[in-house]
Amino acid sequence: MVFLYNDKKYDIVIEKKRTTKNTYLRVKDDMKIHITTNFLTPNRFIEKFINDNYNSVIKMIERQEQKKEANTGFRYLGKKYDIVYTDSKKVILGENKVFMNKDTDIDKWYKKQAKTIFQEELDRLYDEYCYEIPYPNLRIRKMTSRWGVCNTKLKTITLNLELIKRDLKYLDYVIVHELSHLIEANHSSKFWKLVEDNFKDYKKVRKEMKEF
Repeated sequence: MVFLYNDKKYDIVIEKKRTTKNTYLRVKDDMKIHITTNFLTPNRFIEKFINDNYNSVIKMIERQEQKKEANTGFRYLGKKYDIVYTDSKKVILGENKVFMNKDTDIDKWYKKQAKTIFQEELDRLYDEYCYEIPYPNLRIRKMTSRWGVCNTKLKTITLNLELIKRDLKYLDYVIVHELSHLIEANHSSKFWKLVEDNFKDYKKVRKEMKEF
């Protein structure tokens, strides 16, 4: 079973479970349409369900396509660069192009930049933070499901290396978010008040980050 849109075919994956009472539809980042339903649901019902939700499926597809586009290519601090391969061992940023060797370990380069930029932003936001908090240690690593993590016992903040690809406002929001956990370890109303007191536009930025 496939779904046709803009001359493209999107595979439909059907998962039938005994424990599932209703029928659910999602477009995942593999660009397949996933249907979860009860094991007794007939295929004709599933086909009708997809047709009845045609516009919603299109919106989900377009959202995933946008996310896919936003995560491809060479990006640095919110800007996308065209890659030009050279014999140089250095990574050189031009106005709209990045010049690098094909064998460049780009994650290693990203981490080198992040160590400086993330530390500078952490120091600045810590100094500007309007409540007294302990100064945290900083760690940087690639993460697949979180932008940041705060270990309140070790007073350590871990930031996702992927933030080096985004505009600095997203990095700043994540830092403020994790600094606030040094006071409130949960996501209570008190916690969000701390975030808002130190990052006024956090709701807007947080919503934008869900599109990544």
